[in-house]
Amino acid sequence: MLKVEGIHTYIGQFHILEGVSLDVQKGEIISLLGRNGAGKTTTLKSILGLTPPSKGKVVFDGVEVQGRRPFDIAAMGIGFVPEHRAIFRDLSVLENLKIAERKKGDFARKEQFIFELFPDLKRLIKLAGTNLSGGQQQMLAMARALVADNKLLLIDEPSEGLAPVIIEQMMEAIRELSAETTIILVEQNFLVASQLANRYFIIDEGQSVKTGLMAELREDRETIQKYLGTG
Repeated sequence: MLKVEGIHTYIGQFHILEGVSLDVQKGEIISLLGRNGAGKTTTLKSILGLTPPSKGKVVFDGVEVQGRRPFDIAAMGIGFVPEHRAIFRDLSVLENLKIAERKKGDFARKEQFIFELFPDLKRLIKLAGTNLSGGQQQMLAMARALVADNKLLLIDEPSEGLAPVIIEQMMEAIRELSAETTIILVEQNFLVASQLANRYFIIDEGQSVKTGLMAELREDRETIQKYLGTG
């Protein structure tokens, strides 16, 4: 579904990605791992064209998308759940969801699925985003990415700042989502990532350094300590 080949990305004068490659098959949950500042979020933004790569290829569904506008890439079927949620705080839950439509009627078609996945949002439908808890805002950010038909979801740090009980709810929602769509997950909490992902890609100092099955990485304490600083 997605192939990233040796991308280099600059932000201003800073060379953030220096040859990142990865591939994603339909139906997988892939985890991008690495220390803070390794380039994980920039990789997601490069896929979507928010920080366009200056070199390398991004191929989605057989089509090269590097160099296209972010809106056009998203319209091909890529949803993005950014770090820090980025919901519209002055809009209600319903307005946040409806504004995510790509074409008229998207929300109506997905409403039942979204509220089965996130029942709290149905109860809070008229509440403004600013009045939601951190966990509820994260649920809204994820739900918003489901309004349009997306083949691939890019999810950035979904557990950040959440209480353990909310993290469990979020993990269950991601598992259910994976039956409907392919997922690339950036997650600093290794325990969360290791329980969700089928495969992993480790990024270190802007480069792809290791990939494999998550089940094998869980037992590889040396790699975990070297690249993630945990374990």
